[in-house]
Amino acid sequence: MRFPMRPLPPPAPHAPSWYAATATLAPERPALRGGTRADVCIVGAGFTGLSAALDLVGKGHEVVLLEAAQVGWGASGRNGGQLVNGYSRDLDTIRARYGVDAERALAGMAQEGAAIIRERIARHGIPCDLVDGGFHAAFTPRQMKGLEAFKKTWERHGLGGLDMVDRAGVGQYVASDRYVGGMIDHLGGHFHPLNYCLGVARAFEAGGGRLYEASPVIDISPLAAGGVEVRTSAGTVRADIVLVCGNAYLKNVLPALEGVVMPVSSQVVVTAPLTPGTVEALMPANACVEDCNYVLDYYRRTPDDRILYGGGIHYGGGDPDDIAADLRPRLASTFPSLAEVPLEYAWSGTFALTLTRIPHIGRLSPSIWFSHGDSGHGVTTTQLLGRLLAEGVHGQRDRFDAFARLPALPFPGGRTFRVPLTRLGAWYYSWRDRLGIS
Repeated sequence: MRFPMRPLPPPAPHAPSWYAATATLAPERPALRGGTRADVCIVGAGFTGLSAALDLVGKGHEVVLLEAAQVGWGASGRNGGQLVNGYSRDLDTIRARYGVDAERALAGMAQEGAAIIRERIARHGIPCDLVDGGFHAAFTPRQMKGLEAFKKTWERHGLGGLDMVDRAGVGQYVASDRYVGGMIDHLGGHFHPLNYCLGVARAFEAGGGRLYEASPVIDISPLAAGGVEVRTSAGTVRADIVLVCGNAYLKNVLPALEGVVMPVSSQVVVTAPLTPGTVEALMPANACVEDCNYVLDYYRRTPDDRILYGGGIHYGGGDPDDIAADLRPRLASTFPSLAEVPLEYAWSGTFALTLTRIPHIGRLSPSIWFSHGDSGHGVTTTQLLGRLLAEGVHGQRDRFDAFARLPALPFPGGRTFRVPLTRLGAWYYSWRDRLGIS
């Protein structure tokens, strides 16, 4: 196939985030031009695609990775940077829905995503400001009971690293009187997600992988002789297998995947640098924090003495008219002393939500594999699912199949009504949070 040699647009710039402003230098990577061949083509250079790509080149596969914009451009480079272990549904819910075998299988992988991040940072020397410790903050005694039940379930599966924290101990993690207690996950933590993506990309290329930016995929077609052709506006990749890891940014390339996920945006602000000692007083242990509400807030310190604060969701994607104005009241309710502090960065990122809140991973055909729908737990879950994709391609499918056999359900109301119906459900649970009955 021949393509016109017209000039291609440069990669889309990163969101105006603190991460982009403090990112490590990255090389200029070309867009794909013309035809090429690989064992595996991966669509999307975010967490999932990069995870699969690095493992596959390590297993000896020839891999081409296509990114529509730049490495880590989507949610992978815009999130709160928190390593939260587990999934968006707890293991008790997984057992009730899918049975004991599914619970046991997913429990065995529940802490692996964060372990993969730590292993890659150490092995490849990735500078991304990793700090251990994640605090789950409870507003009500009912939420405390939920955390206690969570801890007991995990310990029943041999999973550790969790300790309950009473009201008197909250101040070790956050100087706020909003919480009645919480739980510290010593195996959680926080990092600079964009710098992590850039580091994994460098390791992938050092291992022999080929990475093309500014190369949005416009078509994926099975070939009559076997394998698949992946087409961009200026090139093609013919491969035995394609791994589709575009998540909320896939843009109808595979319509069969669209009905089981919904784009949801979350917003983040970052304060101006605080006066010496202030950030340490507000968050002494330097653990990241997320609360236990249905529509939760999450926040942490940065290495340059700021507070990074995220929260709020917009179903269907998109941004509020003023992100800073939207989040300032939430920041001020947690830290009244920061009510008037300047907010120097404000941005949004979009993730893919499933109706079940369980990631959707599987195969559309022997040559088209996919993973998406991490439902707000993407930082760690994507690392795991990328590894499972690589294992499956390499012929080891037991762990891949443990996720792939879980049913994916379409959102009620289809594309027209899924957003208002989901908003209605979120309003109900937010109302319960405000009344203290969640």
